[in-house]
Parts: sequence; structure tokens; C-alpha cells
Amino acid sequence: MKYILYTDGGSRGNPGPAAIGVVICNEQGETLKKYGEPLGETTNNEAEYQALIFGLKKLKQVFGKDIMKKSELEIRMDSELIVKQMNHQYKIEEPNLQQLFLKVWNLMLDFSQVKFTAIPREQNKEADAMVNQALDAKQGNLL
Repeated sequence: MKYILYTDGGSRGNPGPAAIGVVICNEQGETLKKYGEPLGETTNNEAEYQALIFGLKKLKQVFGKDIMKKSELEIRMDSELIVKQMNHQYKIEEPNLQQLFLKVWNLMLDFSQVKFTAIPREQNKEADAMVNQALDAKQGNLL
């Protein structure tokens, strides 16, 4: 079994009000679940990592740890920085991002195979839409 996890995080201002978007698909590309959550104030890069952490936790929560141990996972995100950090192509210099990287790394232990793929923003529209919905809803609550 293979799952595809699309994640996106963003902040309006950097740092600023932030949110995450996560879309879980099967190997045929059919959407199984999608989520958007506000984060509060943070940076774009921290929001991208938080989306990744949220997505990994949701996969285990919704489908079960046993299924995830046997499943292949491809993570697709439009943050080239995070993908290259997860693939050990870029060093992580910021302490906050180092801590988030370690959280992701520990969560990945519950999956048999994890592959990170950088995709163009146009291919991540559904996760991006979840980010914007969460930001707009949060902003609406503040007015």
C-alpha cells in the first residue's frame, strides 16, 4: 500500500499569522482526508515543518500504526528547503528548525519507507487551499 501526503504551511507576514494544510491521498491520487489548521504566529518555514508533523501524526491516527509500518509513503511539498533538509542535502542552521526536523525524523520511524519530493506550487493547490481557508477562518474570528 502506498500513501501520498501533500503538505503546505504558510504565514501572512514572516513571521505572522500562520496555518497548515494537509492532504492524504491513496496511490491512485484520490483524496482520502484533508485538513487545515491555524497555528498562531510563526514563520513560513516553521509552518511547513508543522504541516509535515501534523500530516505524519494524522496518517498514524487515522489509518493505524500497524498499517503505516507496512506502507510506503511519499511526501510531496512545495518547500524545496524542507525537502532538501529532509533529504540531507541542506544543513539546518536554525535551532527552531533543528527541533522540528528531529520531531519529523522520530515520527518517520513508524513508517516503512518515506520519500520526500519537491513539487511546484501548482501541484500543491489543494494543501495550499487548506492553509488559506484556515488563515481566513482565523482572521474572520479576530474581526
